[in-house]
Amino acid sequence: MTTERLLGVTVMPEYLQCETVNAVLDRLQAIGINSITTSPYVMEPADEATGSREPPIDAGAGKVRLLDRPLWGHRELFVRTSPSFEPNKQLYEGLSYQPSEPDELTKRAGYVIDELIEAAHGRGMRVYFQVMSAIPPGYRVQFGGPTDDDKPRLPDGSIPTNRVANNASLASPHVIAYKHAMIRDLCQRYPRLDGIRFDWPEYPPYSLDDMFVDFSDHARAAAERHNINFDLCLRDTKAFYEMLHGGLTDLGLSTLAYGDAEKFMAEGLARYEGVMEMIVLKALLSGELLRGFRETMNESGAEQMAMQPNAFPPPWSRISGFDFGLAARYSQGISVKLYGMHWAMMLRSYGDQLLAANPGLSELLLVRALVTLLGIEDGDGAPSLADYRYPGPDEPHPGSGMAQASKIAQAQVAAGQCPVYTLAHGYGPEDDFQRRFEVAWNASPHGVWLNRYGYLSDAKLEIVGSLANN
Repeated sequence: MTTERLLGVTVMPEYLQCETVNAVLDRLQAIGINSITTSPYVMEPADEATGSREPPIDAGAGKVRLLDRPLWGHRELFVRTSPSFEPNKQLYEGLSYQPSEPDELTKRAGYVIDELIEAAHGRGMRVYFQVMSAIPPGYRVQFGGPTDDDKPRLPDGSIPTNRVANNASLASPHVIAYKHAMIRDLCQRYPRLDGIRFDWPEYPPYSLDDMFVDFSDHARAAAERHNINFDLCLRDTKAFYEMLHGGLTDLGLSTLAYGDAEKFMAEGLARYEGVMEMIVLKALLSGELLRGFRETMNESGAEQMAMQPNAFPPPWSRISGFDFGLAARYSQGISVKLYGMHWAMMLRSYGDQLLAANPGLSELLLVRALVTLLGIEDGDGAPSLADYRYPGPDEPHPGSGMAQASKIAQAQVAAGQCPVYTLAHGYGPEDDFQRRFEVAWNASPHGVWLNRYGYLSDAKLEIVGSLANN
């Protein structure tokens, strides 16, 4: 049985290798899954010196995470990856970034991606790739990244530290040229794909400092091209940053926490015209990036493939640069992340930095203000920063039902006729997962993507099948 709405799961290639393609598809087809996302790499176990932790550590905060589905017998391990295919080097000739080199692992295991596409299509299931928008080589988030010259900068010219998302400046011509070559390569090598999902085509705001980029030379050049006063952006963003680091008051937080948050922020930012201009610039850069991706797919003979970017939900999307209206012009669907464990991690990160920079500030009011501004709870939320942290495998995630559904509704209004899919996460205890999946399924009439198979125990898969097929 399959539902008419999209019901998809991200299945990373390591599970195709570990459990076999048909075993994975049997399990997913039985509960009504009709779409699969994977990525163009293959994996093998490694050691701590040569590999990266699986599951991802998320700049240290995610070290509590464990896989629900053991991978080569382990719920956490170190791994290395190789591309699943042999890149067409001619497409990358003369570029600053080059694709990863295929190796013995590629030859030994790369076939699983072709096997998945053929087997899934034989069952009437669609197959998509997920790749990174601005992290060369782009096959998987944990492996790779831009050079310092291509990284986004803070107003003082420095690079934010301890970043979760090692994204490049969206204005970097070197990164854009590489991504276009990679898209051509993938479309030619895997022409039977149903679509490509691009992750992080924005400036992911995991930390407070992440919100105050991009003041790189690449962004300056883009601002000039768009007739945006970059020096005004620089001056006002620096002033706003300094106000947050020493100029916050309990009175202001109280107004934000218990008044009209939208009005308060609009009036506050009106004093910093350059900040608003910077938000516009980031939206233009994200929109241009997606337009280039779509055009490159079309030029590669892949007009029939869908382009589906992933995005942070409102209000994070406003500061990340993801404009749903612009993205909808070039996309056949947009997936909006309802990742409660990240919401808790981000609120805690923002709060710790602001509290340290504003001695004497009321922690209670600060937490209330952040909860209200981010819109992650239906009520006041928890009273202290300690209550917000990356949850362990058996802890529920923050994010009330109405708050989550509201974010999908806001995104759909902004995207117009372009379908907005809920992107829900499988991590967490079964009862909380059931709560969150039910919200996700009811929030979007178009369907749900589940990230990812490694966190979906058999019991969670039964929950998905029961709720989605009623």
